[in-house]
Amino acid sequence: MKPDYKNWMPKGMVLGTLAGAVGCFGLAALCGCRGLMKNETAKAVTTGVLLLAGAAAGGAALWMALLYRAFSYDGKRQMSRQVIDGIAEHVTLPEGGVGLDVGCGSGALTIACAKRNPQAHFIGLDRWGKEYASYNKPLCEANAKAEGVSNTEFRQGDALKLDFPDESFDAVTSNYVYHNIPSRDRQKILLETLRVLKKGGTFALHDIFSKAKYGNMQAFVRLLRGMGYEKVELIDTTSGMFISPREAKWMALSGSALLVGRK
Repeated sequence: MKPDYKNWMPKGMVLGTLAGAVGCFGLAALCGCRGLMKNETAKAVTTGVLLLAGAAAGGAALWMALLYRAFSYDGKRQMSRQVIDGIAEHVTLPEGGVGLDVGCGSGALTIACAKRNPQAHFIGLDRWGKEYASYNKPLCEANAKAEGVSNTEFRQGDALKLDFPDESFDAVTSNYVYHNIPSRDRQKILLETLRVLKKGGTFALHDIFSKAKYGNMQAFVRLLRGMGYEKVELIDTTSGMFISPREAKWMALSGSALLVGRK
C-alpha cells in the first residue's frame, strides 16, 4: 500500500481553470459567428473580452500545472517531500512526548515527524475545508497506515483557537498553513500555536513570512526572544534550502522561511 499525500496544487483547480480558458475561447468563437450578434461594436468588444479572459485563464492553468508537477510526490522535483523532510529534521521529542502539527492536510508532516520520533506521539490537526476537499481525516489515517506509523492521531480543529490547554505539547509544527487563513494579524495566529507549547518545547513553523502577509517578522523574532524564547531563528528557505531563488519567484513563494526555536 502506497501513501497518497495528494498535491499542494489541487488537480481540480488546474482542470477547472483550464476548462474556463477553453470555455472563454469557445464563446469568443461563437461571438464571431455571423448573425449571432448584430451590433458589430458589441461583438468586437465581447469577443475581445472573452479572448483576454481565455488567455488569462490559460496562463493561470499553465502556471498551476507547472506547480502541480513541481509539488508532486511522484515527480522528478518532489519539492513537497523535500520541504516536509526538511521541517521534520528540526523536530526531536522526548520519550513519551507529544507533538502537534497544525494544518496537517493529508498528514505528510505529522507522519514524517512521527517516523523520526517513534518514542513519542504526534497529533495532526486540520479543519479540512472545501478549499482542499480531497484532504480529510480518513486520508491521513490511511497514509499513516501505509507508512507503517502507529504513533499518530488526527483531529479536526481550528488554528485560530486551538482546543488545548496552555503548554500541552513538547513540539509544534506547521507547513504553509497560516498564510491561507484570512487575517489582519497572522502573528497573533503564531502566538496561538506557541501558546500550547510546553516550556522547553521546540517549534518549527514554515510559511510565506512576507511583510505583506505577516508584517515585520524580524520584530516578531525579537518579541519572542523578549518573552523568553531561546534559539529563535527565521531561516530563509528560498536560497536553496528547500526552494531555489528562481523557483521562489515563479511559484509565488518568495518570503518562505522556517521559524524555529525553543520556549
